[in-house]
Amino acid sequence: MCCIGKTVFCWYTLIVFLFVLFCLFFKISLHCIYLSLRHCVFISTRRMRGIVAFYVTYLLCLILGIVCVVLVAHWNYSYRGGFAWDGSAKHFNWHPVFMVTGMVVLYGNAAVVYRIPLTWGHNKLPWKLLHAGLLLLSLILSVLGLCAVFDFHNKSHTPNLYSLHSWVGICTTALFTAQWVMGFTSFLLPCTPMAARALIKPAHVWMGGIILVLSIVSCISGINEKLFFALKANTNGTLPYSDLPPEAIIANSLGVIIVAFGLVVLKILSNQIWQRPEPGYDEGVYRPLAYDGS
Repeated sequence: MCCIGKTVFCWYTLIVFLFVLFCLFFKISLHCIYLSLRHCVFISTRRMRGIVAFYVTYLLCLILGIVCVVLVAHWNYSYRGGFAWDGSAKHFNWHPVFMVTGMVVLYGNAAVVYRIPLTWGHNKLPWKLLHAGLLLLSLILSVLGLCAVFDFHNKSHTPNLYSLHSWVGICTTALFTAQWVMGFTSFLLPCTPMAARALIKPAHVWMGGIILVLSIVSCISGINEKLFFALKANTNGTLPYSDLPPEAIIANSLGVIIVAFGLVVLKILSNQIWQRPEPGYDEGVYRPLAYDGS
């Protein structure tokens, strides 16, 4: 009962944290919309429509991200037996939760930080730190997710890294680690020359999008693999995957929501209107301060 109480408390704390984070982002979004409307006389009609469209899309991104976390937690808590850190099957259940939360939801939200119009008229350093901090938290959760699956496999004498899902997942995490280290040394260390930052930035942005796509591929393949392993009527008494039991509906829905979240994030990243203005941009009231090439 003590373990159950601790598990419930941990999940309660996580849900409260996510709710507070959502409220904070939502409040910032509303404040930015208010500022945009207040200064609409200075903004062209096209620019104004772009800003409003961004916040609608960004709100959708936040909602989809929260739904992803809730669904993956509900799936593993209600259908897979809950959570523990003892090498059992409950130990493995942390793997999908940490991976979806870290590699997809936190990663995607970190990627769009610079697209928020609030960041356009202020010093970029605090937003760099927020971007790097969210990605670091994402990386930590990803490492914990890998620890969970490796610990479970070792305890149950299951081979590691034999499936396509595991290959794609480990490569994605390795790329993410290299990307974070490169980003930190290139854009946060003051000794890095501006010319080097300007040279590295396009590759950094491109690789960020690739890592998000690979993360989504890893999660989708992992969900499918888990359902094939878990839903076997002839071995564990559950309804087979082909009968589409409630657990399969929940997990399939999670996969669809993850894909939808990724598409919304990629839409935000690819829209030229929503990119942070470069120096010399003279439309609207948002003007970036000292530009550092990053």
